[in-house]
Amino acid sequence: MTSPTWDADAFRSRLQSTLDAFIDEQGRALTPLGPDAARLVRAAVDAVSGGKRLRAMFCFWGFHAVRAPSDAAEETALVRAAAALELLHASALVHDDLMDASDTRRGRPSVHRAFATRHQAEGWRGDPEQYGAAAAILLGDLLLSWADELLRTCGAASEQVLAALRWFDTTRSEVIGGQFLDVSVQARGAADAEQSMTVLRYKSAKYSVERPLHVGAALAGAPDEVIQALSAYGVPLGEAFQLRDDLLGVFGDPEVTGKPAGDDLTEGKRTVLVALALDALDSVEPEAAKHLDDSLGLPLSGTEVAELQRLIVRSGAQAQVEERIDALMERSLTALDRSAVRPEAKATLRTLAAAATQRVV
Repeated sequence: MTSPTWDADAFRSRLQSTLDAFIDEQGRALTPLGPDAARLVRAAVDAVSGGKRLRAMFCFWGFHAVRAPSDAAEETALVRAAAALELLHASALVHDDLMDASDTRRGRPSVHRAFATRHQAEGWRGDPEQYGAAAAILLGDLLLSWADELLRTCGAASEQVLAALRWFDTTRSEVIGGQFLDVSVQARGAADAEQSMTVLRYKSAKYSVERPLHVGAALAGAPDEVIQALSAYGVPLGEAFQLRDDLLGVFGDPEVTGKPAGDDLTEGKRTVLVALALDALDSVEPEAAKHLDDSLGLPLSGTEVAELQRLIVRSGAQAQVEERIDALMERSLTALDRSAVRPEAKATLRTLAAAATQRVV
């Protein structure tokens, strides 16, 4: 079977249909639990709706980096495996929003906020916030469990699935460890750029690009040299992707991000961007550095967010992050060009690299 002509929108549509069908099947199995379980399933549907689908795309093209699917059935199995990564991503987002106390996700109330609001509206007993937190924890766990199940039952040959599961297991361990590192850094209230890069690498960068590539390539029976080549492309690209996300978290248009302006500032995130700004300001404007540091994690007005944005720009941190993104992109694409990846895949992987890093701030 030849490599497809890439149509990203058609892929997203097929992926969404795959996710909807899988969750519908899971929902039917939970029907005996009644309306509460049905609400949890509806929240799962919302959690996997929309988004860029980059992780699934990297999985799909990790396979095509090695070979094309042998027939339509193998391609269907590949799409199901790619969908498993989107369930993993949805799980991480639900838990992340709870830990960050985020109010919104993709322009909608975050899961813990939505369930807390329902608790309040129904006049139920107990603390609405605690109910919302419990619902978010359980939904995130359910999505994580479903991700494993969907990959295991994707329809690929058992030896291929086992090889992919090894990378999937690594992915889950890394992202959970990275998330706890992030929580710990925020709790200490201090992080230099190097610490922030470590958080970025393990919480997001590796599981956004490198590991999805590995899952797809393992399904295709990739030799070690291809796995290594995909790492050389995927690691710097994942870091550039997350650095772009950090810029969007401070300077992004809410219409683009689905989050309030300056959301990372109100959540107190110690990103590479913030670490660079604090370091630069501390040597020339210590009072400004203290003001930025003290403001992180506070409820901020639009005017206050704009003031902090100006401080970060003045520090030179925004320009430094843009330079890092450019350098990481160059490293990633150079590695891709030199790799033994199939030419048909190289062209699309270049396109995906641009999509991941050139989002509008």
